[in-house]
Amino acid sequence: MKLKIKITERDTLQSLFSKCGGLGLEHHNDLENLIKDKNPDFNLENGTIKWGEDLKFNFQLLGTLSLQDEKWYWAWDNQDIELPEKIIKQSEKVKEIGEKYTINQMKENMFQASLHEAHIISMTITGLFEDDGYYVIDFEGLLFFIAIKSDKIPHEKTVERFLYNYNTFQKEFDVNPRLALEGYAKLNDYGYKERDEFSVVVIGQSRIIVGFSEKEKVTHIQTMLEND
Repeated sequence: MKLKIKITERDTLQSLFSKCGGLGLEHHNDLENLIKDKNPDFNLENGTIKWGEDLKFNFQLLGTLSLQDEKWYWAWDNQDIELPEKIIKQSEKVKEIGEKYTINQMKENMFQASLHEAHIISMTITGLFEDDGYYVIDFEGLLFFIAIKSDKIPHEKTVERFLYNYNTFQKEFDVNPRLALEGYAKLNDYGYKERDEFSVVVIGQSRIIVGFSEKEKVTHIQTMLEND
């Protein structure tokens, strides 16, 4: 698939998180809302996970996190455990991007990472590849982070939901709010226009206008809804 987000040599994992993490967070929450508190049936060899008989998905393994030593291992580095090739294809694309644009955390097989940072990695990658959600399976302190694509996972694409998700993302995480707005809009196929002091997101006939300070912090948000 062709990526909607442009990546350059100036990008870092942090800047890609600003661009892609909003969609990754939204879709992660959508999956959590769908499955609620059900326990999953996880089959690593087959690359499937299911919650009951109605919610069965194929998945891609992004990587693993050891809680004991706080180390992240990309799934493409599978020489020791010989993972099935079909479940590591997306992680191999991550490695290609990391090598092409010299993004260290995407090309190094292992590095130190906290649980919070592992979620940031997962939000970034699932947003970049427009996955429909990611999920974490805990095997006695070894966490498996998996990405899922499926039209069974519903996403509410409304002005109100966009505003709520964007506000949550830019307030709760250390991101560039303007990059976050642009990336989130483009990943949703919404129109985006930028001026010195504000940006405009176009959703159908509605407009979201976000003002920014010289340091690119959000100063105000105004909506012009279709029925206004």
